Amino acid sequence: MSKFNRMHLVVLDSVGIGAAPDANDFVNAGVPDGASDTLGHISKSVGLNVPNMAKLGLGNIPRETPLKTVPAESNPTGYATKLQEVSLGKDTMTGHWEIMGLNITEPFDTFWNGFPEEILTKIEEFSGRKVIREANKPYSGTAVIEDFGPRQMETGELIIYTSADPVLQIAAHEDVIPLDELYRICEYARSITLERPALLGRIIARPYVGEPGNFTRTSNRRDLAVSPFEPTVLDKLNEAGIDTYAVGKINDIFNGAGINHDMGHNKSNSHGIDNLIKAMTSEDFKHGFSFTNLVDFDALYGHRRDPHGYRDCLHEFDQRLPEIIAAMREDDLLMITADHGNDPTYAGTDHTREYIPFLAYSPSFKGNGLIPVGHFSDISATVAENFGVDKAMIGESFLDKLV
Repeated sequence: MSKFNRMHLVVLDSVGIGAAPDANDFVNAGVPDGASDTLGHISKSVGLNVPNMAKLGLGNIPRETPLKTVPAESNPTGYATKLQEVSLGKDTMTGHWEIMGLNITEPFDTFWNGFPEEILTKIEEFSGRKVIREANKPYSGTAVIEDFGPRQMETGELIIYTSADPVLQIAAHEDVIPLDELYRICEYARSITLERPALLGRIIARPYVGEPGNFTRTSNRRDLAVSPFEPTVLDKLNEAGIDTYAVGKINDIFNGAGINHDMGHNKSNSHGIDNLIKAMTSEDFKHGFSFTNLVDFDALYGHRRDPHGYRDCLHEFDQRLPEIIAAMREDDLLMITADHGNDPTYAGTDHTREYIPFLAYSPSFKGNGLIPVGHFSDISATVAENFGVDKAMIGESFLDKLV
């Protein structure tokens, strides 16, 4: 019998809590990540008011310097800690895959100087459309359509760009390149980037609408990921006949592996919370695991280096946290964490190598406090032990600490 009948894991995408011990091995625009601190710098520079997460123990998580505007609770309602990444990467897929128990020892390929001509030529030959060479480099997703959207509207060329992540992104105006065509081109790009020297984690379709000077990306984004190279705890739950619900881009990140209920993409963090609550209150979801990604922190504010927007996004999540808790059953467990950092006050526009926070709450808790600092994969091992399935490659369960 499971200790918790249902477990709900919410990833606040990029909400790191301070540089990891190996952060100086990772760089951001030539600057080592050793001084990065997403939550710490937001709290210090623009203030942070998240009373509901603070009540669970966010301000109690061990740090060299306390979060400036998030006080420690003398009697928190939950358990808290921070977790370190083992895998060699600081991207979305690496973080999520390790959270589900994998150890990524060889990072995916990245293209700081743009994609090689061979890849672009193949895409041109397949699609019958030219590629705008000037866009072929790490680029902000909003800036690239501002800079090249007017040209695409005139010529029908493809806007192909990358980022600090191992991704190939294709931006297309929906009135110029229809969604079906864009998706088909992305599927082809996926087929030619499955092995080195161009092993990419994701191909991302980035449709947008509007007129020059007023372009807007739409919610018709599609991520085409590679499948995990080993079974994750999601696979083990699915094989055991246990419900696994995915909210947001989780289904894309795992390429559908191990997921038997997909709640679809999120139009926004708020929409993602609505979808999570819809899953939690469903009569069909009686026993199992839900996995939610809320990406706005990262996509809208981290990469754009907007600390004020990032703070407001955290406030919005915190204000809705009571709704999530209200949807819980007595024997549910809620876990809140992240997948990497993206310090909006830091150099460059890349993710940052950080610890991630971990908060746990259940209406059934009799205790509270700190869990020893562990690793991302410990989450998966805890889920596995709770539901009586084997853990994946790595991770140590802390289920016995949640009482």
